Amino acid sequence: MDRLENMAVFVRVVERGSFVAAAEDFRISPAMAGVHVRALEQRLGARLINRTTRRHSLTEIGRLYYERCKQILADITDAEASAAQLKARPRGRLRLATPVSFGVHALAPSCRDYIAENPEVSIDFVVSDRPVDLLEEGIDVAIRIGELDDSSMIARPLRPYGSLICAAPDYLDRHGVPLLPSDLSGHRCLGFAHPIASKEWTLRGPEGAIRIPVTLALTANNGEALRMAALSGLGIIMQPEILLGDDIRAGRLVPLLEDFLPRPRPMHVLTFPDRKPTPKIRSFVDFLVARFGEPGRHQHAASPEQLATTMDSP
Repeated sequence: MDRLENMAVFVRVVERGSFVAAAEDFRISPAMAGVHVRALEQRLGARLINRTTRRHSLTEIGRLYYERCKQILADITDAEASAAQLKARPRGRLRLATPVSFGVHALAPSCRDYIAENPEVSIDFVVSDRPVDLLEEGIDVAIRIGELDDSSMIARPLRPYGSLICAAPDYLDRHGVPLLPSDLSGHRCLGFAHPIASKEWTLRGPEGAIRIPVTLALTANNGEALRMAALSGLGIIMQPEILLGDDIRAGRLVPLLEDFLPRPRPMHVLTFPDRKPTPKIRSFVDFLVARFGEPGRHQHAASPEQLATTMDSP
């Protein structure tokens, strides 16, 4: 006789309070329900249920065994559900929060390949360089650029997010090429209107970080706007490689100070630990790691409360 079936009948007898009720649930006779329980008692060599003509009650061993059986059966149910999810096809709408530059220039073009493999998934982009409340916005997956705080968020590392310094050939013909970080102080620069970044850029020197005072001829809250200003010849820009790479390869922008570029920032994909990873979430995170990741380890990011959140300026 199957031991798990014996356990299931025993647990139902306890929860329903009688062999008759448990037998009805399993569509067996009350006598057969008794057979299942006696099979367990014989295997254990101990009585589980005290039976009288009027009532049944658990023995001390029966109470302990009931709790363990209930947990075992619950674990089996969870395992089967997980296996079913693994077999299930990704489907449904997935909400993704991402910084603007990475979302526009890296994620959006890559979604064609993901959706080609998972045609029943649709992706809802939340593209912003401002903080996004992941819980309030119903976000399933988020991209975080920058250092992670301690928390319970599940984070998988992606490739570090590097920045470049460059300018249009026309600007350099008119104003010269900066050869050292200190030369930037004599040039027109383009950047974010940030209390610190608008006054100085942090670059990397032989002995560590160096802070260079800069004068911003134009500020914007969007990297694409800064890129267009740089292409027009207005000034020198320091923005993510993902934003400027195509222009540099095409010769529209010229890379500068390549030995002094700022240290690349870490980048992670975040998911909530208290949500079962549905096939759409699991498959999309695996896709991101395969496309943009590097070998790494699971880490913890900021808590959902701290991550009202996760966006950093590109």
